[in-house]
Amino acid sequence: MFYLCRMISKNRIKYIHSLEQKKYRKQEGVFVAEGPKLVGDLLTVMTCVYVAGVDEWINDNCRFIPTDCAVDTVTEDELRKVSFLETPQKVLAVFRQPEYDAHISDVAKDNLCIALDDVQNPGNLGTIVRLADWFGIEHIFCSKGSADIYNPKTVQATMGGVARVKVHYVDLASELSSANGVPIYGTFLDGENMYSKTLTNHGVIIMGNEGRGVSDEVGSLVNERLYIPNYPEGRETSESLNVAIATAIVCAEFRRRG
Repeated sequence: MFYLCRMISKNRIKYIHSLEQKKYRKQEGVFVAEGPKLVGDLLTVMTCVYVAGVDEWINDNCRFIPTDCAVDTVTEDELRKVSFLETPQKVLAVFRQPEYDAHISDVAKDNLCIALDDVQNPGNLGTIVRLADWFGIEHIFCSKGSADIYNPKTVQATMGGVARVKVHYVDLASELSSANGVPIYGTFLDGENMYSKTLTNHGVIIMGNEGRGVSDEVGSLVNERLYIPNYPEGRETSESLNVAIATAIVCAEFRRRG
């Protein structure tokens, strides 16, 4: 049986608060997840080292908690002290960061994957992971300047997608340079209309930074330039789409083609 405590200590509160910062998450090799759905998804695929939950959640889910996991049964008020959410949701858990080993050249020759070129907003990254999960895309390759997948805001925004989508941090230009013969798609204002262009069921979909789009270095490696047309074409409209929304549109069109 796991180790159960009936209250949460000040040291535990301090420790969890420290995990809001990337350097401590990296140092400890862990991250925080909150809420019954997210924690429940992660318990089936990742190693849980700590749980703080209300009585009801602990009683309903004790069979899923590892025997060597530390557990605090807490009140809603106590949970509020450690939660990163405005409204705590019955449970907070700390998980080990998984280690993945994959390369674009291997994944993209048979499957679709996404590459993110310095996407820096945690919410955007989390939403893109959620989208990838919805569209059956299992790998996302992030440049090292991208947001941290284990930021609490990012984890929450994935809505459980982080349990099924593997996120890798790589030298993106180097990875793409090694992907010989792989279709490398990117969205540009001077690209071809996405709806009339031939699309494959494998390759890399590159999405760029919120402000500057795809960098010149990464853009030079794109061999399939796409454009998401506005409607009606030629009408004065917003300068660009949010990167997560653009990702949704592109992924939906790829999957629609089969």
